[in-house]
Amino acid sequence: MNAVIDVQGLSATYGFSHRSPRVLDGVSLTVARGRTMGVVGESGSGKSTLAKVIVGTLGAASGTVSIEGADVMKVARSQRRALRRRVQMIPQDPYASLDPRMTIGRTLLEALAPTAARATSHRDRIAELLSMVALEPGAASRLPHEFSGGQRQRVAIARAIAVQPTVLIADEVTSALDASIQFEILELLDRLQDDLGFACLFITHNLGVAARVCDEITVMRHGRVVEQGDISLLAEPADPYTRLLVSSVPDPEGRFLHGPSRYDTAPQS
Repeated sequence: MNAVIDVQGLSATYGFSHRSPRVLDGVSLTVARGRTMGVVGESGSGKSTLAKVIVGTLGAASGTVSIEGADVMKVARSQRRALRRRVQMIPQDPYASLDPRMTIGRTLLEALAPTAARATSHRDRIAELLSMVALEPGAASRLPHEFSGGQRQRVAIARAIAVQPTVLIADEVTSALDASIQFEILELLDRLQDDLGFACLFITHNLGVAARVCDEITVMRHGRVVEQGDISLLAEPADPYTRLLVSSVPDPEGRFLHGPSRYDTAPQS
């Protein structure tokens, strides 16, 4: 597999003391172009911490993070920011992720060209990004409070794809939305991945959602990987913890999302 993102032996702590708790412990995973890796587990399992280390907002105690073959930790500091820019995150909360004083056009402009003074200089590209997430070009002149939660999440997705990333990290992106809007956002991400070819790290506690959108699964517990494989492992998990997670889902096939889960047709292991 030609990995776009390759994480090997990643460990991290909160704090600098030797007594600081280890929140990631030897995590490894790889994601290829056009593929979606689901990272699942209960709250406190290390899912979001893993995302923070990959995007660079939290340092690693050990291990490597490589993007398209380049080790982020080893490249020159002057190149590190450009390399990190290839990895974009869609945040969990669509209501907190946008500056309430900034128009949508200005928000997208800051992603496209942080030093540009006027959104009009990138008007066509901003209109294209809005169209890609099924919003009208006129949305550029409006403020976040004028949009619903689902629309705000579409703006957050447009901001993330503005720089044409090779890796997109979706951190619980549907958890604050109702079921019908969840379905629309998942369908949008699937279509954008088909069009743009990015690798996706999809972080969720919801196994029904993971079954619907992911190609592969990494199950985490207490900062460690307990099981990993293609999506069929949700149908026949080997690890007791994964079996517990699956058994706790009222409808493990994700039918509450009005569609089949991927492991309905996934090859059996």
